[in-house]
Amino acid sequence: MAITNDYPVRLDIDYPEKLNRLSTFFRIFYAIPILIILSLLAGYLFPTVLLMILFRQKYPRWWFDWNLAYAKFSTRVSAYLMLLRDEYPSSDEDQAVHIEIDYPDAKKDLNRWLPLVKWFLAIPHYIILCFLYLVVFIFCIIAWFAILFTGKFPKGMFDLVVGVVRWSFRVNGYAFILVTDKYPPFSL
Repeated sequence: MAITNDYPVRLDIDYPEKLNRLSTFFRIFYAIPILIILSLLAGYLFPTVLLMILFRQKYPRWWFDWNLAYAKFSTRVSAYLMLLRDEYPSSDEDQAVHIEIDYPDAKKDLNRWLPLVKWFLAIPHYIILCFLYLVVFIFCIIAWFAILFTGKFPKGMFDLVVGVVRWSFRVNGYAFILVTDKYPPFSL
């Protein structure tokens, strides 16, 4: 699937036609093993990438690849927990969660000093996303019941949840994965 967007951090999740009621009912228990694995991976290499951009104006390809792989894996886990997908999150296959991040040329595309303040500049996004994630939480509870009765995640709610995840992903790409200096748009 080709994601069409000019922002260098892109995400899309395929809408499932039918979801498994039984796995939805027990989702939190099924997710425990994959959550343990995710927590053991320990996330992004934010401080090291920040220092490399700041002092050397480099973004090593292997760090980028690690951050991309971790972002894909954690997003698949999030989609599974939010009931957006039924497939158990794979540690290496994209499944129905499509993520694209453009590899930056650190000397040409990234300001060496901006990583020091990107997290601060993203505060307006964090505030709005906090409220939106409250809505997502409520929608996921409603969707849990809807899936148990109909086997479907209501399409409008699905689109809003994916939009919030997309917005959050763009902010993470800007503030923590540090792949772009282009300020993320305030949109789903």
